[in-house]
Amino acid sequence: MEPSTSEPKGILVALSGLGENLIGALNDRVELLSLDLHEEKCRLIRIFIWISAIVFTGMLAILFASITVVYFFWDSARLTALGGFALLYVGAFAAILIGFRRHLATQPTPFAASLRELNTDRACFRSET
Repeated sequence: MEPSTSEPKGILVALSGLGENLIGALNDRVELLSLDLHEEKCRLIRIFIWISAIVFTGMLAILFASITVVYFFWDSARLTALGGFALLYVGAFAAILIGFRRHLATQPTPFAASLRELNTDRACFRSET
């Protein structure tokens, strides 16, 4: 009877080891996917820099158009026109900058919860042996 009692224990240990290896392999795959997503995030940031350069040059175009409008009002209301444009542009810049910083601060790490759960599952398999 002793061989039959040790045999189920051996099967449980083998199954536990198999489960641990399976979760370990899955964990490695998810970490690899997370790294790939991080590289994509870096690529998107580079694209954002290009878009920012485009927006900057567009803003310069708007600036010179504004200067042209101010030039037309040079004799009657140039300071009012300049002050209005300045307030408009500074306000828009501040609002966009604050919104973008909040957006970046709230971005989660890709698959963080999944990796945490897999590590918890893996620890459960180790503690049962």
